Amino acid sequence: MPHDPTADQRFFQMTTREFLASTVPTETVRALADAGTGFDRDWWRRGAELGWTAMLVPESLGGGSVSGHPMTELALVAEELGRAAAPGPFVTTTAALAGLRATADHLAETVAAIVAGTLLVTWAVYEPGAGFGVLTGEAGGTRAVPAGSGYRLTGVKDRVEAADQADLFLVTATGPDGPIQLLVPAETPGVTVSPTWTIDLSRRTGKVVFDDVVVGTDAVTHSGAAAVAAVRAQAGAAALVTAAESAGAAEHALTRTLTWLFERYTFGRPLASYQSLKHRMADNKTWLEACRATVFAAAAAWDAEAPETDEYISIAKSYVGAKAPVIAQDCVQLHGGIGVTWEHDLHLFLRRITLGRALYGTPEEHRRHITDLLDSAA
Repeated sequence: MPHDPTADQRFFQMTTREFLASTVPTETVRALADAGTGFDRDWWRRGAELGWTAMLVPESLGGGSVSGHPMTELALVAEELGRAAAPGPFVTTTAALAGLRATADHLAETVAAIVAGTLLVTWAVYEPGAGFGVLTGEAGGTRAVPAGSGYRLTGVKDRVEAADQADLFLVTATGPDGPIQLLVPAETPGVTVSPTWTIDLSRRTGKVVFDDVVVGTDAVTHSGAAAVAAVRAQAGAAALVTAAESAGAAEHALTRTLTWLFERYTFGRPLASYQSLKHRMADNKTWLEACRATVFAAAAAWDAEAPETDEYISIAKSYVGAKAPVIAQDCVQLHGGIGVTWEHDLHLFLRRITLGRALYGTPEEHRRHITDLLDSAA
């Protein structure tokens, strides 16, 4: 459980926290609002050296977990990234590696480079006007049609994280025999990237157009049933670490607000002494602990390869997506007028939580997925 990590996990977590505090303090995160890119590539490589990208990948490809519980360790890192409202393509890289960890031998060097942080991969799954359809098995409207000795890829993907910095796009598409996934280099002729806006100051997304992009068969990572399994793993990993990030951001907002309530006086008393505010903070703390409990229960299920893993992930993503914004919004309100100013830092964490709620399955989409799972089991 998250409240009692092992000594190795705690060291890993604290190393990440100290690294973030020294390299991306709040001032740096704010500066990214006006920067052309959301993060520095050398900074990301240093994070990869700490082990952020290694957890799900076998040691033969440069990976390996700290204690044999890779998803739990990824959730601990994600919490720290959320606490710092840190930049970087952690979620999308984790998602991509969840699918690439068991792929063809000819991609071994590519996966090893991604783990090392020298290559940046991002998952291109969303399509304009569509939700997170992979929860219901949809491959989307992007098509991969056989052409010569390879495939011709046509379609549009949006909400692609770090699209403007990516070296590779892991594209989920519809092939001749069902779902197919292809690893497409960003410089391939016919690939066009346009930056798009997000509410999160340090997280960039983009729209990627594939206009008759020709790739060889070596670009295929999975097809058919193997692609379905890979996409499910990617969707689960993305949803889980996003929920962990949001829980971390909510914890930071709540801790900061608690300090504020003890420091701020009105009518000669600290705000923390008022009964109604105590009740609100107690509710928020209860919801936060439930958020963390669902996240780490899902992570433990993943690590144990439990049959209910898919259900637990949707429970975590739907619960955190519903409660973390409530916690963050209440923290803003408890700060009064200063809480809604640009100069105060709370909005950085509210922005991260709000974007996290929307990506990789909204609470509503995951609740529907839970009912579908229950129906199929009945």
